[in-house]
Amino acid sequence: MTDTDRTGTRVVHVPGEQPYDVVIGRRLLGELPALLGDGVQRVLVLCTEAMTTSAEAVREDLAAQGYTAILAEVPDAENAKSAQVAAFCWQILGQSDFTRSDAIVSVGGGATTDLAGFVASTWLRGITVVHVPTTLLAMVDAAVGGKTAINTVEGKNLVGTFHPPAGVLCDLAALESLPKWDFVAGLAEVIKCGFIADPRILELVEADPAGLVERAGTSGADTAGEDVLIELIERAVRVKARVVGEDLTESGLREILNYGHTLAHAIEQVERYAWRHGAAVSVGMVFVAELARLAGRLDDAVVDRHRAILESVGLPVTYRGDRWEQLLAVMRRDKKSRGDLLRFVVLDDVAKPSRLEGPDPTLLAAAYAEISVDAPTGRAPIAL
Repeated sequence: MTDTDRTGTRVVHVPGEQPYDVVIGRRLLGELPALLGDGVQRVLVLCTEAMTTSAEAVREDLAAQGYTAILAEVPDAENAKSAQVAAFCWQILGQSDFTRSDAIVSVGGGATTDLAGFVASTWLRGITVVHVPTTLLAMVDAAVGGKTAINTVEGKNLVGTFHPPAGVLCDLAALESLPKWDFVAGLAEVIKCGFIADPRILELVEADPAGLVERAGTSGADTAGEDVLIELIERAVRVKARVVGEDLTESGLREILNYGHTLAHAIEQVERYAWRHGAAVSVGMVFVAELARLAGRLDDAVVDRHRAILESVGLPVTYRGDRWEQLLAVMRRDKKSRGDLLRFVVLDDVAKPSRLEGPDPTLLAAAYAEISVDAPTGRAPIAL
């Protein structure tokens, strides 16, 4: 599923009815026309204000190659994922005469890829989208797999589609300017892939967690460090590629990618998206690990390993104890629930995911007690 060419670029093939490639490396802009495919004339480049310089470089390169390329800025983070912002994008597409043979390119983090994919999937019932993720989280999670979504007042990602991209370009140069805490938050999704499917990921992180975090925001001069980072990204993408290749529409296997996400999405909503997604997922993973332990499914050593590896890279493993009733109400509206039946992805062991449906309320409360702390007087930087 993975190829390596002589320049060191890694290519992960995502199988399925609409297969595509995830390209990992450096200086990848020249790969974009091939991913867009034949017949595309107009391209809308979507980005946030922080990514304007990078997105303008993409737009200029596309224009130099004969495309009619338009740049549009959208709000940052979860503020981009609204019906109002989607309508703004549709307006641009309509006023620019975009047809089914045209395309959208996203340049940004996970929220930008979610929005771009949703807009592409709904314009004329589906046009091409290519993602150029600029955060670790987007590279290993949001940009890969074809899940698109916007948020509503009632919850995160409740309105969405399945719309695979035509390709994904993961240029490591984008990570050089990534703030440390954004990089750390992205590691949560990488570690998640280790727990659900690839233990080698856990071993690579555990070997030098401090060194891995210290390399955040640095150039590619550290060859050994970059090799580890490339392998982590490749392995995480490979896990997701295998799962979505078999189950695009989340009818079965793909649910394992939601490990830790049921509580995580609730935390994000309760915090009004002030918490980074990866920080919430970290807490969510420890919660479901405790839930599985209390249900007799997981041994203490694996639960302890959750806490140890997540804390070693600076991720949170606790949350305020006075929010349980709010979180429970939000979880009951989660798209993974069925009626009033709460469903959780849990582990029976490392790389052995399964499901726990309708756990006893006292079991849920006991698991939450294991991750609870007194209400904080302020937030740690990772949560901001």
